[in-house]
Amino acid sequence: EKIFELRTFGFGELAQLYFPHVTKSSASRMFGIWINSSPALVKRLSKLDWKKRQRYFTPKQVKVIVTHFDPPY
Repeated sequence: EKIFELRTFGFGELAQLYFPHVTKSSASRMFGIWINSSPALVKRLSKLDWKKRQRYFTPKQVKVIVTHFDPPY
């Protein structure tokens, strides 16, 4: 079993982990829709200073995402 590393991720980089079989731009678009379709997740991320259109996720923000959606692998 792989262990997911909590570190800073670029938005597209993390998106591609969740959507590995599409282009980076498609993965980013789908990941953005996925995140924004969950008001509870957006609220939790906002408390950690996340803003829409942000290019990077901090390790704390990544932890919230991975807890919400499960690790990408």
